[in-house]
Amino acid sequence: MTQSPPTAVQLEQVQRRMSAIHESMSRVIAGQEDAITAVLATVLARGHVLMEDVPGVGKTTLARAFAASIDASVGRIQFTPDLLPADVTGVNIYRAAEHTFEFRQGPVFANVVIADEINRASPKTQSALLESMQERSVTVDGTTRPLPNPFVVVATQNPIEMEGTYPLPEAQRDRFMAQVSVGYPSAQAEMAMLDGRDGGGDPLADVVPVASTRDIAEAMATADAVHASAAAKQYVLALVAATRGHSALRLGASPRASLQLLAAARATAVMHGRGHVLPEDIKALAPAVLSHRLLPSHEARLASLDPQDVVTQIIADTAIPGAPASRSATRVASARR
Repeated sequence: MTQSPPTAVQLEQVQRRMSAIHESMSRVIAGQEDAITAVLATVLARGHVLMEDVPGVGKTTLARAFAASIDASVGRIQFTPDLLPADVTGVNIYRAAEHTFEFRQGPVFANVVIADEINRASPKTQSALLESMQERSVTVDGTTRPLPNPFVVVATQNPIEMEGTYPLPEAQRDRFMAQVSVGYPSAQAEMAMLDGRDGGGDPLADVVPVASTRDIAEAMATADAVHASAAAKQYVLALVAATRGHSALRLGASPRASLQLLAAARATAVMHGRGHVLPEDIKALAPAVLSHRLLPSHEARLASLDPQDVVTQIIADTAIPGAPASRSATRVASARR
């Protein structure tokens, strides 16, 4: 069913609300504008976010800043090696007096779920999130229960080379729309962080919600209605197809990646106040949406070639459908003739 394109009023509302959330998060963790933008675009596209980086750079703080900026229910799960699937989804408890079972909800029953250090738990427990992330529901003892709307998982993880971590299964990595790297802050941003902690204060304590769950749901619906032309869809497919045939990769992006890259592009467009997708919207989040799904070849691993570098090169080498050829490309084509 074709949706009506978003109105100017709807676009202005979404842009204003997302700017307010962005500003709120920036006051907590300075110097991470790109990471914040990627998180917000992923949320608007109804996706889940995986933040991977070394300890201490603010992954959990960024996730908590997002949760605090929205008037929504928040569930936080600290993943540990002894965590069980029932600790995530919930469990049925037998009430002897009533001779009945009562379901006790797990922390996954929230609008925003912060899965902290997700790769410190066993693969079995990690997989407990699979149905929740894909189906927006939880099944325990044969009974399926819906999760709140909106529902967003913001997970953090340390590099798998670190002690006490387990690699996420490929099936679960594929369910995260985007992987965001926080990285070390600039000297200026780190100084601002030190100044903000003078007196022992916690910036998170001062965060007040600037949007409601209804605001987020309406913004998601507006992003869904953003127009994507046939050329934009062809460009998405060209980028994804290039990952499947690349010599440095033994596993390319899935069809789910195509769907999520286009959804992320729609969200990026609406955050810029536009009701249509441009190639720049697709390029903006392509590395974040595609890189974590790719598996480098043995040769690429030996050469320390990062999948994100491969995606960056694919973007540079892939022509935009309908765009005029560059002068250099025109000269090459002429020479071949």
